[in-house]
Amino acid sequence: MNLSQRTTEDIRAALSGEKRGSALLFAGPAIIASIAYMDPGNFATNIQAGARYGYALLWVVLAANLIAMLFQSLSAKLGIATGLNLAEICRARFPRPVVWFMWGASEIAAMATDLAEFLGGAIGLALLVNMPLIWGMVVTAIVTYAILLFERSGFRTMELIIGSLVTLIGACYVVELFIAPVQWGSAASGIVSFQIPDAFALTIAVGIVGATVMPHALFLHSGLTQHRAGRVTVEQKRKLLRFSNREVIIALAIAGLVNMAMVIMAAAAFHLGHSDVAEIETAYHTLTPLLGAAAAAVFLISLIASGISSSVVGTMAGQLIMQGFTGMRIPVWLRRLITMVPAFVIIAMGADATMALVVSQVILSLVLPIPMVALVLVTGKRSVMGEFRNSRLTQGAAIAGTLLVLSLNAILLTQIFGLPIPFLD
Repeated sequence: MNLSQRTTEDIRAALSGEKRGSALLFAGPAIIASIAYMDPGNFATNIQAGARYGYALLWVVLAANLIAMLFQSLSAKLGIATGLNLAEICRARFPRPVVWFMWGASEIAAMATDLAEFLGGAIGLALLVNMPLIWGMVVTAIVTYAILLFERSGFRTMELIIGSLVTLIGACYVVELFIAPVQWGSAASGIVSFQIPDAFALTIAVGIVGATVMPHALFLHSGLTQHRAGRVTVEQKRKLLRFSNREVIIALAIAGLVNMAMVIMAAAAFHLGHSDVAEIETAYHTLTPLLGAAAAAVFLISLIASGISSSVVGTMAGQLIMQGFTGMRIPVWLRRLITMVPAFVIIAMGADATMALVVSQVILSLVLPIPMVALVLVTGKRSVMGEFRNSRLTQGAAIAGTLLVLSLNAILLTQIFGLPIPFLD
């Protein structure tokens, strides 16, 4: 048996009580999903948030991460309880026009996601080794495809690769926090002081939500849990769900801390004296004289690891979304080509790369309510979930989280169309 087959057998043996189970056997799905919460879109929005507003928007990062924990746990539970992923459930349960609309919107989100991930890795490579951005994109595409080939070896190999890259990103930001002159009291205040300083801060806040709670991750997580342990009993599903919830909390807590570290680093390095820093390239060049070449290099290493790993995960999610909504499955190289073409087009047109990253996150935030509403609907139904249907408390929290995102989107659209927002005037 290969590594994945052995893992599945060990999981089933642990669930049946035939052997003492290690928690590490059950780790993997949430780790893969968590990389979506540390992608280059986060770098772009978090740098702007920290540079322009200091520690003031840290509470937005925290709130977005708590919403992410709830909805990723619902997605994982859906896969465990039903043996189906979210896209498959939607195709089976919703009217055909709704299914086609959801698929189209999800494909747009996948392209926006891949734009952020692909550009981020390319920018990091271009800056680190001083190559043209277009060649950085080519190298990123090759490395991403090479990693995707490991998926043929099974889910465990991919989980180990993505887990290693998550560890690298986290380690980079631990180093950054030791280098940057952080005002920890102000950072603590920013976590609990709920404020939106001005209208542009609202755009950044919505971008943070779009960069943190990712539509493709909500679809993907259910696909990662639906077959991982093979056929299991109801009691074994309960055990799987307990392990899954713990993994979601740990993995997304780490992702949330990394996002907070990005904002804190940007606030400490740029807010006083360099608050106009808004681009990844500018942040890199400004970090060198402020904090030294080591800090700047660590920043780029984390960006490259984030871009490559999240691009891999984005392609996996895109495959699952297409298969779930349409029943079609295309070769991974074609899927990779479809989602990365827009990035090449945008750069060829001379667009600003970092602004493209920020805009992509706003697009994601606008699409985000679709999988959120779908998850609330299907996980609240006994006919779908059986005894694993959401409790009243869980359902209420999920509805509140969805309404919050919808409200932010409504305010953003009001701002885009130039209408007054009373509490920001």
